[in-house]
Amino acid sequence: MKKQLSFAIATLFGTGYCPVAPGTAGSLVSLPIIFLTCYYFGLPGLFSLIIFSFIMGFVSTREVLKYTKHDPSFIVIDELIGQSITFISVANILKHDLSIWWVYLAAFVFFRLFDVWKPFPIRHIDKKVTNAFGVILDDIVAGLFATSLLHIIVYIYVIRFKELNELMKLGQ
Repeated sequence: MKKQLSFAIATLFGTGYCPVAPGTAGSLVSLPIIFLTCYYFGLPGLFSLIIFSFIMGFVSTREVLKYTKHDPSFIVIDELIGQSITFISVANILKHDLSIWWVYLAAFVFFRLFDVWKPFPIRHIDKKVTNAFGVILDDIVAGLFATSLLHIIVYIYVIRFKELNELMKLGQ
């Protein structure tokens, strides 16, 4: 039972068995969960999701690694964790706001970019940390890279745009 439950959690209930791009599938399946969390609960909810996913991901991945090689492609719980981290810098502005829906698309693309490209230190972590924590850690760092880029984009195009609109309204 422990083995079956661990595989179910680690694969995001079978998503990791997608025959094409299981990591991308895991990130895509994560978006509705992240959307609902950010929309209704903002940053506190997102932190809760990240912590819960990390604990469940670590425990299940540690169990799965007893039966397989390091970081098999079907483990995608780390995609949920990394994709969630991508939203840290914008979670509160997404709360109860559908007008900037494109942020979800940008966050998805940015996380996948860093997760696939694996710039330093992500690739180093992926190769050198060969335990359950390492399976998750490279996605955490990819999420941190992605949230930094997302923060810059959102700051420029959302916050500055709103300030400019308000200044223009004052000048009328």
